[in-house]
Amino acid sequence: MPKITVKVNLGKENFEEAFFIRKTVFMDEQGFRDEFDDFDEISYHTVIYLDGRPVGCGRAYKDGDFAHLGRIAVLKEYRKQGLGSIIIETLESIARDTLSLTRLELSAQQRAIEFYEAVGFVQVGESFLDEGYPHVKMVKEI
Repeated sequence: MPKITVKVNLGKENFEEAFFIRKTVFMDEQGFRDEFDDFDEISYHTVIYLDGRPVGCGRAYKDGDFAHLGRIAVLKEYRKQGLGSIIIETLESIARDTLSLTRLELSAQQRAIEFYEAVGFVQVGESFLDEGYPHVKMVKEI
């Protein structure tokens, strides 16, 4: 049975593993250009490890009265193993326990809507383009 561990850091302290995963998934695999932004400095970054290897990540930051989740990614060869759900659970815990918030929001790629629905998010509003890729806003009350 593989060993799963999760680490959380605030800001860019120990950011290298999240950087690698996000660059691999969003830039190299999916073709996004503007992956990194100023929100990285104020975000709680989660990295999930499988047998000590960093394989997934996500971030959360306070945005008014809700937590904005994003940059949720799992390396291709480790998808469909429940790791994304663990990342979401960790980010929810940060929002609730650390940031004292009860609402989550995110911008989901159209192809990931089913995943987010499965972990309790609901689509609000119409589809929009982010770097030419269709996205939707999704929310969840916790």
